[in-house]
Amino acid sequence: MKTRLSAALALALCCAFAARAQPQAQGDWPCRQVKVQSVAVAGVWTGPSLEGAKAWRDDLALADLVARVSARRTPIETAQKLVSDFAAAAGAGRKARLTTLFAGVYDTLEAERREVLSGLDRYGAKQKLLAERLRDETQAMRAEQDKNPQDAQKIKDASEALQWDLRVFDERRHALSYVCETPALIEQRLGALARVIEAAID
Repeated sequence: MKTRLSAALALALCCAFAARAQPQAQGDWPCRQVKVQSVAVAGVWTGPSLEGAKAWRDDLALADLVARVSARRTPIETAQKLVSDFAAAAGAGRKARLTTLFAGVYDTLEAERREVLSGLDRYGAKQKLLAERLRDETQAMRAEQDKNPQDAQKIKDASEALQWDLRVFDERRHALSYVCETPALIEQRLGALARVIEAAID
């Protein structure tokens, strides 16, 4: 029990320290990756200016296509075929229509990415609070164990609460390894769709 308790205390103190050691700019950001608030259009798009191409929501057919190609469940190959068909049907207005299509894709994926970032910040805040609680629970349990005489029931209850919180914390920490990749996956999709749409313009 003493060994497990020491390990628990080390984990709690380590996590609490790491949470406080985050650079101020990162706030509650829980990922190892540097937080990039937004993806610049110029970083993914070399086609025509998007100025004046923001009215894509007013075109129901275009808005539907934006939703379909932006969805991460849609394979890039399928999105490429949808864009190709759209370009072929656009006729003389192909360049403007495709530019507006990308404006919609950019707006949609940027909004999704911002939502993911906000969710990760909330996740990180909860982990910091849980790390602090783990530290407090571990120290309280050690204080109970150091008492003479000991209260066996109090020690048992404290141990069970601590083990439960440790398990929750550890499961959430492991889940982060996947969730933290999500912003990068969205960026990759945005870049891939930009290339597909630019190729259809040319």
